[in-house]
Amino acid sequence: MTDAILRPRRSVLYMPGANERALEKAKSLPADALILDLEDAVAPDAKADARKRVAAAAASGEYGHREVTIRVNGPGTAWHADDLRAAAEAGPDAVVVPKVDSAATVREVERALEAAGAPDRTAIWAMVETPRAMLDARAVAGASERLTVLVMGTNDLAKELHAEHVPGRAPLLTGLSLALLGAREAGKTILDGVYNDVRDLAGFEAECLQGRQFGFDGKTLIHPSQVEPCNRVFAPSEAQVADARRIIDAFDLATREGRGVVTVDGRMIENLHVEDARRILALAEAIAARG
Repeated sequence: MTDAILRPRRSVLYMPGANERALEKAKSLPADALILDLEDAVAPDAKADARKRVAAAAASGEYGHREVTIRVNGPGTAWHADDLRAAAEAGPDAVVVPKVDSAATVREVERALEAAGAPDRTAIWAMVETPRAMLDARAVAGASERLTVLVMGTNDLAKELHAEHVPGRAPLLTGLSLALLGAREAGKTILDGVYNDVRDLAGFEAECLQGRQFGFDGKTLIHPSQVEPCNRVFAPSEAQVADARRIIDAFDLATREGRGVVTVDGRMIENLHVEDARRILALAEAIAARG
């Protein structure tokens, strides 16, 4: 299973599954995707009720263009199997699985979803959060066609590394790069991790820019105030769209004229630049189509 169409995933917002008001509010937020959370955001004694509430929300069809996913509790927990069965029955766009650090875990989740009758359209999003996951990111990303997205769990990764949370994220850059390499080699989407200080919008926007420059497709979020700046940073700018069109037009003209050398604004243009320009235009068009 692969994504049939390009789906913008600039902003992916966690919503607590135990909070009915939050689930209702999510219907009006401009996030590209939602993660209805049964894991960290839900206390142990509220897990069963939250599972029913989240499954009903995911099956409701009331979230418009937003991609709706369910984050289950991790493998090895008391709630994991029941979460997977409920998610399979609800049929969300994806099931987000925390603490995935091997291809074997991906395949186990895939078998469990299929045994529970999950529709083909329900993908797996694997959270990579440990040193092992970083080192095995290529195997994880390529473990299943049903797996379409890797999600960085940067808080857990920092904890496992005994690293400090610092501007620029220097302690995490090796792990971020390894996960990106694994995702791109397998042709999968990859989402950056969360930014913890919801009051620091300048710091948040700087980290969004860093993530975009690294190559992430979008970022996971913990507060609605983060959605707008995230959407803006991870969308192609007007200048990027205009530049992409100039590159494509110049290359097409040169091809028709039989010229082997193409320059745009003094830059030598090759096929790789044209492919990237087409990707930028496709993303811009997919975002614009959402209105």
